[in-house]
Amino acid sequence: MALKPEPTAPFHSVQYALRVLETISRHAGGVTDAQIARDTGLSPGHLAHMLSMLRREGYVEQLSDGANVIGHALLLLGSGRERNQALRDKLQHTLDQLRDSVGAAVYISRYIDGEVKILHYADGPLAPKVNEWAEFHRTAHASAVGKCLLAQLDHDGRKDHLSRHKTARLTSRTITNEKVLFHKLDSQPPTVPMLDLQEYAVGTVCAAVPITAGSTVGCLALSMPLEHAHRLRQAADALNRKAAPVLLSLAI
Repeated sequence: MALKPEPTAPFHSVQYALRVLETISRHAGGVTDAQIARDTGLSPGHLAHMLSMLRREGYVEQLSDGANVIGHALLLLGSGRERNQALRDKLQHTLDQLRDSVGAAVYISRYIDGEVKILHYADGPLAPKVNEWAEFHRTAHASAVGKCLLAQLDHDGRKDHLSRHKTARLTSRTITNEKVLFHKLDSQPPTVPMLDLQEYAVGTVCAAVPITAGSTVGCLALSMPLEHAHRLRQAADALNRKAAPVLLSLAI
């Protein structure tokens, strides 16, 4: 199942979005699209798409005269002791929207202290989460989440992880040969979703894309039952395109 690379990785989009927000925050009375373009160096076309996403997510509001000001989402995030809860609520809302958009359970995972950790997820009756029949932190070699995180580590980091969590055959499709696994990780374009086609669990297919804020290794993933595998390509592409709002929620 071949997936075409996206022209812009999610973390690049977030870098631009942060520059746009910085520019708007410097103009309390509002700033025009043209001024933002001059200050950030973004093309009008790219800026238009960026502002559309930021307005949709509530980070930017447009006044009646067309000027842009900081939106309620950012104002709420800066509300002192309620900031952490506001961040969690904003992130969960974003994940819920993404779940409904791609029609699959979605997950945020990070590689913390040498381990794979699922930090947030959004599922539902029509988007069931994957059955963790084998612990995720021990099966990074098989899952889309694990492979996406391992792909962001250097060779020594991967070796260290697999020295602690040996590869095991979970299904007939699981890659257990370390050399083959490393070759697959090294040959994976960073802008193409990492797939798990029944490598972790029979009856489940998954996809994951990297989301990196600073030096933290992370990924955004989805899972769906095998009977919906015909939608995986479309859902994975959508996951890649819509990763920017999720990463923005993590970065702010």
